[in-house]
Amino acid sequence: MSKITFSTIPNGILTGTLRVPGDKSMSHRSIILGSIAKGTTQVSGFLNGEDCIATMNAFRAMGVEIQQKSPTLLSIIGVGMNGLKAPKTDLDMGNSGTAMRLMTGLLVGQTFDSTLIGDKSLSTRPMNRITKPLTKMGAEIKTEENGRPPLRIKGDRKLQAIDYTLPIASAQVKSAVLLAGLYANDETRVTEPGITRDHSERMLRGFSYEVITSGDNGEHIRLQGGKSLQACDIDVPADISSAAFFMVAASIAEGSDLTLEHVGVNPTRTGVIDILKLMGADITLSNQHEVGGEPVADIRIRSAKLNGINIPEALVPLAIDEFPVIFIAAVCATGETVLSGAEELRVKESDRIQVMADGLANCGIQTQVKPDGIVIQGSQAEGLTQGTVDSHGDHRIAMAFAVAGLRAAGEITIKDCANVNTSFPDFVKLASGVGLGISEV
Repeated sequence: MSKITFSTIPNGILTGTLRVPGDKSMSHRSIILGSIAKGTTQVSGFLNGEDCIATMNAFRAMGVEIQQKSPTLLSIIGVGMNGLKAPKTDLDMGNSGTAMRLMTGLLVGQTFDSTLIGDKSLSTRPMNRITKPLTKMGAEIKTEENGRPPLRIKGDRKLQAIDYTLPIASAQVKSAVLLAGLYANDETRVTEPGITRDHSERMLRGFSYEVITSGDNGEHIRLQGGKSLQACDIDVPADISSAAFFMVAASIAEGSDLTLEHVGVNPTRTGVIDILKLMGADITLSNQHEVGGEPVADIRIRSAKLNGINIPEALVPLAIDEFPVIFIAAVCATGETVLSGAEELRVKESDRIQVMADGLANCGIQTQVKPDGIVIQGSQAEGLTQGTVDSHGDHRIAMAFAVAGLRAAGEITIKDCANVNTSFPDFVKLASGVGLGISEV
């Protein structure tokens, strides 16, 4: 992958209306479930980023016909629960941990052997959290040292349903177990210690597969193996994780007034809105309605004076992907912001706690790093200097520092930004169009 560098220009004002690309989590799941359904599934709003394209190419390699009628419109001709064919090569998940974890759950139920590989970054990420419960179900998965990819999956195993309590709240682990449960001989049950995104449960129901949830927060999930999925139409809303960069940008850039259209506001994903509102952000939702069982809304953000907070731990799993840019909001706030209970950030595309702290230090901002979080003293935005940041190939780090450039005294140079295309194709063009000072060099 070619090296791409971003350069920022300070003092932008964000105005107008923007629709960010489609939700990545839902785009992955639409391909996975559409491929094993009976009939043809139409997907609109598809995220045409490298991560989701990797998932699409994997299913094409397993014999599924997927027609891409436009960058965001797919037609998936499903092959049914048992219609996938053995791929002739390894399945390359690129930079996508979501794709690798969900695909593993699906592939352990197939009759053929398969191998999942990834890029340099993904190949360092531990997969033990999925291999452990899947092995309990009867799967046979070989990994590299410390549970890292490639994952070599033995096919033709008889899977046994399990009753599994997640040690850490994780939608990816939950989804992997549920996908394997489709092929198990009884009822698979998953219990979550905290709320996580529920796109898998909602979308399975959209494909006419019964999923039962119970408990005060839907933390008990169960499904019976051996049934079938029926094709349906899916409208993928704009990705709230991508929208988050603009929520923070418009909040910290004085004079901004920006509206983000058709954003997915699933309550298991709106932690970033809740956190920013606790900090004093001026965010309002309108035109709220449901599309395919998923709530969507237009989100208006006006600049506001932010205050530091102790981030409630209950909100951490609901905003786990948005913390890099939330750290930028904390730098621009008044008072102290404390994040705890976020160990998960250490094993994302990069160690997002340490990489953000290092990047902020390079731009004149001091933080206190903890094993499970960070402490950021606010009122430091005036000390945000020009500097050079290494994103370590992490798309969310790169975009977070693009937002930081709004308040910097000079240019911030952000290195290794090619992976922004995994989740947000045309980021620079769309961001520049609403007033964020950024260019690709």
